[in-house]
Amino acid sequence: MATDMHKLLGTSEEDDDEDMDMDVKEEDDDHRNRGTTRAGSGSSNEEFMFQQSMQDQVGTPGGGGSRRSRPLEEKERTKLRERHRRAITARILGGLRRHGNYNLRVRADINDVIAALAREAGWVVLPDGTTFPSKSQGTKPPGGSSAVAAGSSASHIASQQTSPPALRVVSSRSPVELSSCRMKGVFAPGPSPYDIPPTQSPELVGSVNKGDGLAGCSVDVINSKQILEIPSNLTEQDFSGTPYVPVYVMLPLGVINMKCELADRDGLLKHLRILKSIHVDGVKVDCWWGIVEGHSPQEYNWNGYRQLFQMVRDLNLKIQVLMSFHECGGNVGDDVCIPLPHWVAEIGRTNPDIYFTDREGRRNPECLSWGIDKERILRGRTALEVYFDYMRSFRIELAEFVEDGVISMVEIGLGPCGELRYPSCPIKHGWRYPGVGEFQCYDKYLLKSLRKAADSRGHLFWARGPDNTGSYNSQPQGTGFFCDGGDFDGLYGRFFLKWYSQVLIDHADHILSLAKLVFSSSCIAAKLPDVHWWYKTASHAAELTAGFYNPSNRDGYAAIASTLKKHGATLSFVSGEVQVLNRPDDFSGALGEPEAVAWQVLNAAWDSDTPIARENSLPCHDRVGYNKMLESVKFPNDPDRRHLSSFAYSRLIPALMEGHNIVEFERFVKKLHGETVMNHHHHHQQV
Repeated sequence: MATDMHKLLGTSEEDDDEDMDMDVKEEDDDHRNRGTTRAGSGSSNEEFMFQQSMQDQVGTPGGGGSRRSRPLEEKERTKLRERHRRAITARILGGLRRHGNYNLRVRADINDVIAALAREAGWVVLPDGTTFPSKSQGTKPPGGSSAVAAGSSASHIASQQTSPPALRVVSSRSPVELSSCRMKGVFAPGPSPYDIPPTQSPELVGSVNKGDGLAGCSVDVINSKQILEIPSNLTEQDFSGTPYVPVYVMLPLGVINMKCELADRDGLLKHLRILKSIHVDGVKVDCWWGIVEGHSPQEYNWNGYRQLFQMVRDLNLKIQVLMSFHECGGNVGDDVCIPLPHWVAEIGRTNPDIYFTDREGRRNPECLSWGIDKERILRGRTALEVYFDYMRSFRIELAEFVEDGVISMVEIGLGPCGELRYPSCPIKHGWRYPGVGEFQCYDKYLLKSLRKAADSRGHLFWARGPDNTGSYNSQPQGTGFFCDGGDFDGLYGRFFLKWYSQVLIDHADHILSLAKLVFSSSCIAAKLPDVHWWYKTASHAAELTAGFYNPSNRDGYAAIASTLKKHGATLSFVSGEVQVLNRPDDFSGALGEPEAVAWQVLNAAWDSDTPIARENSLPCHDRVGYNKMLESVKFPNDPDRRHLSSFAYSRLIPALMEGHNIVEFERFVKKLHGETVMNHHHHHQQV
């Protein structure tokens, strides 16, 4: 049949039946048209008999040139043949993905298989299907194309193919052929990306989750929608000789299960060895409060982390750890569910004010409210004492890894997602990008703090949250508080925002002071998010609800940087510039400017002489995205040649380990290390 098979995999049985009905219909038309053509051109006797048999089939009432259809039994046989053929194709695709290192898309069809095998054999396959030998095999036939036959030809090529190495991409094709060959969804072994000149460099355009504004790429999205395409005008900067920036890879969120055991020891070890082979400096891992102290207060289980740290040390890698005092699940990128400790949840059932609360009274159990930092309500302990005891237990139980330098940095979780911010944009409460979010200060403990602050100013009627801020998904101009000239810049607004942001700063100050007592000889850090939407408005509404008092007429990050400097902590900034490459319209519509936010935060840190680390917010596997991240880490145009103390790549997922992706990532690591990366015109090697 001549029908397309783009719905080959992942369709329901009803969809298959509908497709097959269309196949039968098209086959009828094809046979009728073909019969007419053959009769008029002096076809063979066999073809003439075929035409006659088609004409003998039952037509519609009225006859006379009307549309003819095939008997129902023949349609059913066609459906069975089609299902059988699709089942065979599915097994072929599965085998190629599993054993041949082919990155075939989920809904790949037989054309993708043939194209992949043809390219493996050194042929050039153009987007329209035109196929011809590479220059190393011969010249292109005059007049256009030579098609690669399906069926037996594909099986013949498959029998001759060899699996490419896991970490190396090799081919006999020239760079000229690469520029003319557009590879879509198929891993085609070719020259190493190191050898491709800037004018012919491939770009992996990663498809992101379109469901939510800030949604990142899930593993499924990356595997099924990633496209390999080559831009002709990609220019790259030379970072050779620049300062060495250590590279860490964030481990999967569920690398340690709820029993505090390694979830997949063998698989993790395999991936760690690959990372070591491409000279990654170390890994970053969450130490979940809900796992370690999950069942009873002050009963800690570090067994799984001890095994993990030992494995990392054996490979001579370093570790950055995150003291995760928040839950996992419900946020963008969360693929596991790790709640707060059970005993904390029991307290929360009788006293829900231990959680952040919005104006409607909705509780957010993602982390504890900062209002209870000094309230002795957690089985006789304050929240600060609970955090301190947890960190001290880590320092005692895993002392060997701290003292021998395996643990290079301890990042202190200060809020949702481990970041220093209020949970102002909870997806579970209906927030969607680019909503301004809501203030989270309506638990009784924070309201008590607000009342105290208002009383000290002599304006007790200010002891309330603003009532004209809209809802989670409002836009600034639709509210009386955040609009241009709104209440955010009035006397009450400035009082409230100053108090709201000061609670955030005080929380960071208290926990970091305790962390420095525990980890006196280690580097500690605090993570800041990139809240970039509505940055081009006067109020910077999304930043205000997140706790950053940073309207257009005030610097809200200087005080935070000074607090980190006070405790010798590194500022770990989550960057979002790569998001602009994938979704530029979202940022222009939300008046967002990730690069401007980043530069403001970085300058606040530099002004206070605070070290800076960075991590990306979305998965990235393409050359363009990596180049964008390099510019945000290396600052090539900075006359002072400033750079970051480390970079954490998010995150170790199966897609990163795929052939082309891991080669691109190795290239990225080399540039962060300041090494020379050879281009094609400098070096070329065929294997």
